[in-house]
Parts: sequence; C-alpha cells; structure tokens
Amino acid sequence: MTEGTTSAAAEGADTLTRLEQEGEIAADYLEGLLDIADLDGDIDMDVEADRAAVSIISDAGGRDLQKLVGRDGEVLEALQELTRLAVHRETGDRSRLMLDIGGYRAKKRAELSELGAKAAAEVKSTGESVKLTPMTPFERKVVHDAIKAAGLRSESEGEEPQRFVVVLPA
Repeated sequence: MTEGTTSAAAEGADTLTRLEQEGEIAADYLEGLLDIADLDGDIDMDVEADRAAVSIISDAGGRDLQKLVGRDGEVLEALQELTRLAVHRETGDRSRLMLDIGGYRAKKRAELSELGAKAAAEVKSTGESVKLTPMTPFERKVVHDAIKAAGLRSESEGEEPQRFVVVLPA
C-alpha cells in the first residue's frame, strides 16, 4: 500500500468519525427539543452521501411529529438549521447535516424524483425546455439528480424564494 492510499483511507475514516460525531451532537440536541415539546420520537442516525443524516421517527403513527414538519416542511427546515447551528457550536465546523422527521423528506424525495423523471420525459418527447415551479434548494437538488439520471441537463434560474429548475433538451 502506498503512502497516498494510506492517507486517503485515514482521511475517509476521519470524515466518517466527524460525521458520526455530528450525528451524535444532533441527536442529543433533538432529544432535548423532543423532551421540551413533550413529543415522543426515536432518533435514527446514519451517514449518507458525505453528510450526517438524522431522522426522528415515531411508533405512534407520527401525528405528533407532523407538528415538527409544518406546512410544506417549513418547520422541518427551521429545525434542520437550528440543529446545524447546535453542531457548529460544538464542533466549530459548518455542518451539512440532513434532518428528516416522520419520513417527510424521504417521501418528498421520491415525489421529486418522479417529477424530475416526468419532466425529462416531456423534454425528450417535445425537444422543448420545461420550467418547473419554484422549489427549495433541497427540492431542486433532488430534481437535478433525477434529470441527470435521465440523461439530460438542468439549471436553476431566478432568485430565492422563487428559484426554479429548467430542464434542457439534450
């Protein structure tokens, strides 16, 4: 094994350890919030695509957790940002942690992937670009990935919060 390979492997292990630490800090912070709000939920931690991923899941049908998602995921986005700030306060590093509550983000990801695939199919059949409705950065990322997987390209246009995806012909 060469020295470069060893250091790359060590760097990968360090990154994994750092992301696991972010997940632990986030889990502790979120457990505190659940206690304060008197809500039941289990916390699941993982590392996905070079970022810590933390999920709050419920055994009781998740009705209480819906309050933490809010309309169109607005409360979820705010809680994610607060959790990232809590991690930053502890580590001194900016976090890209992803938070999901009650499977909301996972369900949204599946819907957006389907939307991206349909838009790509429309562009392939008509040869015309398609503009989608405004989306959050998370939503745009999922759609861009789906369009890329369909073999097309896409761009984001506009200014927040009216930024949207344009699917371009090949």
